[in-house]
Formats: sequence, structure tokens, C-alpha cells
Amino acid sequence: MNQVEASAPGKLYIAGEYAVVEPGHPAILVAVDQFLTVKVRPSETVGTIHSSHYSSIPLQWTRENGKLIVDERENPFHYLLAAIDYTERYVKECGNELSIYHLAVESELDSANGLKYGLGSSAAVTVATVRVLLKFYGMSESDELVFKLSVLAHLSVKSNGSFGDIAAATYTGWLAYSSFDREWVKAKLNTHSIQSIVALDWPAFMVEKLTPPDNLKLLIGWTGSPASTTDLVDQVKAKREAKAQSYQAFLAESKACVEQMIQAFRSGSLPDIQIAIRKNRHILKTMSDSTGVSIETSTLAQLCEDAESYQGAAKSSGAGGGDCGIALFDRESSLIDLVSKWEAHQITLLPLQVYTRS
Repeated sequence: MNQVEASAPGKLYIAGEYAVVEPGHPAILVAVDQFLTVKVRPSETVGTIHSSHYSSIPLQWTRENGKLIVDERENPFHYLLAAIDYTERYVKECGNELSIYHLAVESELDSANGLKYGLGSSAAVTVATVRVLLKFYGMSESDELVFKLSVLAHLSVKSNGSFGDIAAATYTGWLAYSSFDREWVKAKLNTHSIQSIVALDWPAFMVEKLTPPDNLKLLIGWTGSPASTTDLVDQVKAKREAKAQSYQAFLAESKACVEQMIQAFRSGSLPDIQIAIRKNRHILKTMSDSTGVSIETSTLAQLCEDAESYQGAAKSSGAGGGDCGIALFDRESSLIDLVSKWEAHQITLLPLQVYTRS
């Protein structure tokens, strides 16, 4: 077999952050046209895993009793190795023989000097690895299968997120998404094969492709301050125990707001989408004040204020605490002055477009 490859896009949250970690609470995301690509080619004896973003030296591996064995005790490839593990377990359960190969990762999801934009590289490397290995072994690579195998990989490394980034990297385009019951899935791992788990309907899981209004324009501003989603989600989880009543109010308000926004997408109303964006920003700020977790930094607040002065609706994207903000405008708006204002406030316009896989 010759070399095969698969790519997965980065993602950005539009609305529904934090609440989406709870089963059945929706969010809206987009996939963006920056990609992570994984390439696989056969090897006779020793396999390698290489990514210039992690190390200039390839990680060597061999196979013992059907299991991939890495030479190093510690390595930076946790998500990637978990993706290999669960995909190959699935492949083997389907009756296919495993083989040795060289695997290489190429990423556009970080800046040239290695700073993270917050576009979901962990999800993208997982999704691309699952896709390329299914392709390498000559198997079907339906979106649902790729999503579920990628999620199982992330669960195995104790991910605390909603897996919306995996959904965006898998299904692409504009998406409405709500998380599944992770405890149900984790329980099934103790009693079911990988093949049977991915064939089941997962409680509360929902994904719907959305069509944006023709006049919607999305701008993405980067604050130059990378943030840790894992750490921020952990902080909110720790604080919500003491603020149970306000947290439940936050969940209810977020769900109602995002469902309103989904309906606005279905009806093609940009003004209604913008109203919901502003409402979701307010809901997140209230939750931030309640928990004491900083979501909208001063730079993100400036990004929003600048966008609002040009009739845009803006908010932080994802976990906040830095990274990106998003702003939605009417496509007819002239935004050259806004971009200059962002630059004056050390906010970089990222030249990204929404990506939908054909």
C-alpha cells in the first residue's frame, strides 16, 4: 500500500460554552479552514510517529502481541496514541490484521512561532488519526464512527471537555451539538466491545448541520494570550459545587439561549442570531462572576466593545481566558476600520473561513 493521509479542521465555539459539558445542553460551533494532516505509510519492522510541533526526533514503536509499544516511557503524543489504540482495537475486532507503519503529523493550527490559537489541535489530531488509520486498513470512515472512536480516545486520557471540538473536526461546517451521557459510555466500556459501543445510540448526543444566513459574516479575533480549556473547565467544575443553584440557572439559561439561536439559524434571521449572541455573552459573564473564573479578559471585552460599535454581535469563544473572540456582522458592513481598531488594541484578525467538507 502507498501512503494515505487524512486531514481534520480546527474549530471555534460560537455559543453554549461550559454548559455543553453537561449532557443534552447544546452549543453551536464552526469548523475553520486551518487543518491538521496525518500521513501513514507502511513499514516492514519499526514504526515511527513524527510531528515537528512536538519534537524534531521521531518516536519509534514496535508491535508486541498485537499492541503498539512505544520506546519512550514519556512522550507528548497522548491523544494521538489513544486514537491509534482505539481505532486499532476496533479494526482488530472487525477481523482485520494490524501492521507496522510510519505516521507523520503536519499542523496549521498554531502560529508560526508555536503559540496556540485555541483552534482545537488535540481534537483535530485525534480525528485525523482515526480517519487515516481507517483508510489505511481499508475500512469505512463514516462521520459517526470517526466521532465515537475519537471520543473514546479522549475519554481514555481523562478529557474533561464536551467533545464539541471533536464534533466540529469530524462533521465540519456550522454545527449545533450537544454532548452525550459520558458516564453511560464509560460504563459500556466495561461490558461491551469497541465495535458494539460505536454501534449503539448514545444518550443525549445530538449533532445538526446548520445553514447560516447568506448575509452573515463571521470575524475571528485572536488576543495573543493562549488559554487552557482544561484548567478553566476544571475551575468552573470546582466552583459549581458551592454555587449549585446559580449553576443550574446558568445551564437553563444557556440551553434556552442556544436553542433560540438554533431556531434563528433555521429561519435564516441574522438579527435574531445576533440577539442570541449578545444574550449568551451576558449569561457567560454572569456565570463568570458567580464562580470567580475569568472568562472574558479585558482584551476580549475590548474586542467585543469594538465589534459592537460597528453593529456586530460579539463574545468570547470557547473557554475564554484568552485565545479568540468571535463577532457576527451583516456581510454588507464595511469593517476595515474595525480591523484597524483591533490591531491598535493588540487583537489580530485571523484570516479564517468556515470549512465544510464536500
